[in-house]
Amino acid sequence: MRNTEPTSADRAYTTVKELIVSGELPGGELISEGQIAARTGTSRTPVREAFLRLAAEGWMRLYPKRGALIVPIAPDEAAHIVDARRLVETGSLAAFADDAATRSAVADLMRASLDRQRALADDGDAHRFAAEDADFHTLVVTHGANPLLSTFYSGLRDRQRRMTSNSVARNPTAWASIVDDHTRLTALVEQGDVAGFEVALSRHMAATHSLPHSRGLS
Repeated sequence: MRNTEPTSADRAYTTVKELIVSGELPGGELISEGQIAARTGTSRTPVREAFLRLAAEGWMRLYPKRGALIVPIAPDEAAHIVDARRLVETGSLAAFADDAATRSAVADLMRASLDRQRALADDGDAHRFAAEDADFHTLVVTHGANPLLSTFYSGLRDRQRRMTSNSVARNPTAWASIVDDHTRLTALVEQGDVAGFEVALSRHMAATHSLPHSRGLS
């Protein structure tokens, strides 16, 4: 029978990636194989494998005999992620905007997420708040019932979480603003207002991540 247990390299990869996504390892920081080996209780060989994988995915750059540099979020990368999310989320809402029952069900799920977001904001838990933020937005995409878009969107999740973690760490007022924006988005989903949702979503992401408002939206 095939062994499905994660390898030491898998565990090192998961640990380091989570540290990057959560913001605990910020962009621009230089880390060594030895640091991560000590943290994960493994030898340097699996850590080296994990670093190679993370470098291939664009999370870090490797410098022989120096270590690995955590790649910061570039302004153009952030803008591209936000633009892709706007297109996918708006298109997903359009797919069920005429179905009142689905709109109501999604809005109920979004309100439950909002309750969790408020509790996490009160606790100051940026890591879990960012994950809940990603889950909130994914609700619309999931109910768009397009598996290709869902798969594409899930590929943005870790970068979305990283951006949100950075935003709430940088700006203490962002927590309340995000929850307020999410409350408005929930109402627009329940109403099936696709155009209003697109504008509100664009403004929300631009404000949260300190980016210019998307072109063509007002």
